[in-house]
Amino acid sequence: MAIEERMDEIKTEIERLGEVIEDLALDLLREAVDQGATARPPEEKRLLTARRALEKAARALS
Repeated sequence: MAIEERMDEIKTEIERLGEVIEDLALDLLREAVDQGATARPPEEKRLLTARRALEKAARALS
């Protein structure tokens, strides 16, 4: 398998993980709202930071 092909596969997997993290962050926000929270949970910030890092990694492979 060519290097470029493998890099494309890795980029696709990174993007998929970013989507998983985004879904988890949304679930976390929904749960917080359901529990009456008035502020964002601190875990949501960590998830968004991780998602941004993955987006940056995917761009680096483009």
